[in-house]
Amino acid sequence: MDNLRNYPAEIIKELEELLLAGGPSLPDPKRKDFYDLEGHERTFFIQISSITGRVVLLATWLRSERAIEHSCAEISMECTTP
Repeated sequence: MDNLRNYPAEIIKELEELLLAGGPSLPDPKRKDFYDLEGHERTFFIQISSITGRVVLLATWLRSERAIEHSCAEISMECTTP
């Protein structure tokens, strides 16, 4: 994985676990090989390099409480938010 913005190791680990688990992803409609990956509390914007096949973490942000609650409701689980 390429971490071009030097995100902390905890964030990289969370992304790696999400990728290994086959977490939900949304392809970018305008850019080939770019995706939003939805974690429980965080969204990751990545690119899969067409040259190396490596994952490139471009950005990440915390999801809103409303998005987290909606995500939990979709999979019928109880969630608590801070």
